[in-house]
Amino acid sequence: MVTIYQANEFEKKLKEQKKTSLQSDQAYQVAREVIAAIQEEGDKALDKYVQKFDGRVPDNYVVSAEERKQAWEEISPKTIEAMKRAVKNIEKFHAKQIEQSKLMQTEPGVISGQIFTPIDRVGLYVPGGTACYPSSVFMNAIPAALAGVEEIVMVTPARSGEQIEPILSVAADLCGVTTIYKIGGIQAVAALAYGTETVEPVDKIVGPGNAYVAAAKALVYGDVGIDMIAGPSEVAIIADYSANPVYVAADLIAQAEHDTLARAFLITPSDELIKAVEEELETQLAVLPRVDIAREAIKNFGGLIKVDNLNEAFRISNLIAPEHLEIQLNDSLSYLGYVKHAGSIFLGHYTPESLGDYYAGPNHVLPTTGTAKFSSGLSVDDFIKHTTFLYYNEEALNKVADDVIQIAEEEQLSGHALAVSKRLKK
Repeated sequence: MVTIYQANEFEKKLKEQKKTSLQSDQAYQVAREVIAAIQEEGDKALDKYVQKFDGRVPDNYVVSAEERKQAWEEISPKTIEAMKRAVKNIEKFHAKQIEQSKLMQTEPGVISGQIFTPIDRVGLYVPGGTACYPSSVFMNAIPAALAGVEEIVMVTPARSGEQIEPILSVAADLCGVTTIYKIGGIQAVAALAYGTETVEPVDKIVGPGNAYVAAAKALVYGDVGIDMIAGPSEVAIIADYSANPVYVAADLIAQAEHDTLARAFLITPSDELIKAVEEELETQLAVLPRVDIAREAIKNFGGLIKVDNLNEAFRISNLIAPEHLEIQLNDSLSYLGYVKHAGSIFLGHYTPESLGDYYAGPNHVLPTTGTAKFSSGLSVDDFIKHTTFLYYNEEALNKVADDVIQIAEEEQLSGHALAVSKRLKK
């Protein structure tokens, strides 16, 4: 079922593999149509596409205070307490990312620095329908709230066209979401980006979605900010003889059950581990509720990769630049410096990626499909603008004027040079 590769053949496959578009042409075509209609017709077009894609237009797009209160009655106290503890952990981790504005005097008469100011209004897209993810609310809303965003707006499709999933409403309350709209899909992204009579536009849109949502985010980027265009989930596990094949197989399956396009790799110098994991995958898949999804992902996009040593294992991992990297080795912390490219790293035999998805603190909104080579996971910084400032007094300007004028003249921008020379004492 799962393919076993030698390192050289896997590396060759990785290089030859054409980087597929994260969104199909069809997704872009539909997204352009919906976005254009909502820009032109507002609520009229919004109603049309909500009816078409969600099956029913709700009586009121905004989730009322009473509906939000009622949602708490539908969730078990045990789940609520677990969610509260998760929120606390995520807040604690992200609070360390908050930066203070900086002022410095580099020379007499010269003052410069940075001001950090939050984005005014952020829109959070949360998937709904066949599955719902309160963890997505946590990971997107908490850093926004800590950054000081005044208005955090959430969009998610309504259940049966009228009510959103209660657990998403409770999660929103725990994380400081100010307004919730019963809208999903491309139409939700378009409404957030450009506004309608009902939906006020936002300055940035964050959160995961399917290929159509991803295409919509790509198309509205520039008019609003976005977090990233995410692809299918992925994990790479570096392990050796010390790893438990039961744990390794479970962690591969945990990624594979997300999506039929999910990628899951084991990289190891141990033939024995490869054999044991191959057998364990079959055992665990046999009782998995989402077996069809996970089996297809592992068959088409998974692999057990045999390497000569751990140095080669980390080289292959850095080529993949996985969204999640598990290092299931003894003394795993000592290998941290071997990692150049990964969205998030999970160390040791008792740190499954599930901890990061739901509970431990680090953000689970991470770069996928190799983009960890140049980008990072979501953080408080994504909801803050960095504005620099500069002050020179007259004496300081006179001191550097010749250098500035010289460079301006080399660029043949005489107006720039004049803006300095006009200020100089004769």
